[in-house]
Parts: sequence; C-alpha cells; structure tokens
Amino acid sequence: MITTVPDPRTSAALAARHRSTDAALERVRDAIARLRREKTRVSVAAVARRANVSRTFLYDHPDARATVATAMAEAGERRTQMLADQDEAREATWRERALNAEDALKAAHAEILTQRNRIGELLGQVRDLEAEWTQEAIQRITTENTTLKQRVRQLTSDNRTLDERLKAARSNLRFQDRRVADLEAQIAAPPG
Repeated sequence: MITTVPDPRTSAALAARHRSTDAALERVRDAIARLRREKTRVSVAAVARRANVSRTFLYDHPDARATVATAMAEAGERRTQMLADQDEAREATWRERALNAEDALKAAHAEILTQRNRIGELLGQVRDLEAEWTQEAIQRITTENTTLKQRVRQLTSDNRTLDERLKAARSNLRFQDRRVADLEAQIAAPPG
C-alpha cells in the first residue's frame, strides 16, 4: 500500500486559509454583537461593513450566513431576509449568465486560434508543395482556405456578439447590485 505525504506548502496554504476564514467569522460575530449593543439594525450590508468582509463571503460561507440569518431573525427582520434571498437569487441568475457568456467567449477565442493555426498550416503546405500539385489540388486548397477564412470571420463576429452579451450581463449585475443597495437603504430607513 502506497501512502502519499501531503505537500507542506499545500498544508500551510490550507491552514492559512482556515485561519483567515476563522478570523473573518470572528469579525462577523463581533460586528453583530456591536450592532446589537448599539441597537442598530442587523443587515447583511451592515455586518459586511462592520466586519470588513464582502457580502459574497457572508452569502457563500455557511457559518457566516447562518450567523447573520440568526441575528436577523432574532431582531425580527424576516422581511429583510426575504428580500435578501430574492436579491441573492437574482444576483445568482445574472452571475450565472455572466459566467456562461465568459465561457462562450473563451470557447470562441480558442476556436479562432485553432482556425488560425489550421490556416497557417494549410498555407505552409501550399507553399511547400505548390510545384508538385496539380491545378485541381491548388483549387481545392484555395477553396478550403476561403472556407476557413469565412469561418474565422463568423467566429470573430460571434466573439464580438458574445463580448457584447458579457458586457450587458455585467451591466445588469451592476444594476442589480445598485438595486439591492437601494432596497437595503429603504429597509434601513426608519418608518416615517
């Protein structure tokens, strides 16, 4: 039976990451305690600001999410949690669209590079073997080259379209972030 010894750098990096996460969780707990002492409304944004962590950390990390949710529930702010969940779902949708657009863009870039390499290879073959080829073979290669060039133009156009979609998705995500902030500000405003 062969056993592998973990890389000390990997172990050290994992330990550092765990320490960093634990420290962030402790800051979250401290921030919630301060907000309660100050009788300030507990919200994801307020906790994130006070704890010096991102909202993404609070949403993605199960312990942080549970701690904030418990604090909000104890404060009787169920409506805020419902809005946060809705906003999180919307943000996840936009984030997913942006990631899909980025993946499609990467695939288009890879395909364009592949096609360009193929064109280069074919042009090299034409130059090397032109004297030995018949006119019919030259015509066939020329036709294939034209087809590949058209494919490159199409992929470039598709790439441009995907890039525009990615920009639109990012813009929508920024709009949703502003909308979340506006909704949190409305919820945080004392009824008047």
